[in-house]
Amino acid sequence: MVTQSNLHFFTIWAKERLDEMDAAVTSLEGKVAEVQADVRDTAEKFLAELRKQRDNFRDTMKTQSEASEAAWIQAKAKLEDDWRSFEAEVKTYVESFGKQIEHQQATFKHQADAQLKAWREAADKLGSDAKKFASERRGDIDAAVKRMNADAVEAEKKLEKLNQAGTQSWSALMAALTETRAAFDRANEAAREAFKRAA
Repeated sequence: MVTQSNLHFFTIWAKERLDEMDAAVTSLEGKVAEVQADVRDTAEKFLAELRKQRDNFRDTMKTQSEASEAAWIQAKAKLEDDWRSFEAEVKTYVESFGKQIEHQQATFKHQADAQLKAWREAADKLGSDAKKFASERRGDIDAAVKRMNADAVEAEKKLEKLNQAGTQSWSALMAALTETRAAFDRANEAAREAFKRAA
């Protein structure tokens, strides 16, 4: 049970990143027609590279879905590098081609929505998984899931406030996503530890 639970938490971590990648690519694809015609080919090449990075991330995640915990830990290090590379490419794209604030806001909103959806799905799944434990062993798990839900509400408020402001720089928007993503990771890790203690 512990190993299976640990693998589940790695999958939650990777799925959150993949959902944000999908959201970013989808948003940028929807705005590429607004890029100036003289640089649209270059923008399309950037998008092709982003799609490739996302697809490679997805393939690695799928490959690891049945792997051992040790293999996941090793793969997670690679996936973290892949994630940082993807973020850097998105930043370069936005700074080069998405100078309109509406373009940046749309991409931010898509990524924020994907992140918040991942929070809710993870909390729901963990809450469902917690019911499999006897009530006397479930206290830590229930507390971790409750904390995850509360953290998700706080993240949603923060991201929505930034989204409504509409004048934040791309760096400020990405810093907020990074902060809420780190909170998600901490909540996920706390839940993982609670499941380990209960097993």
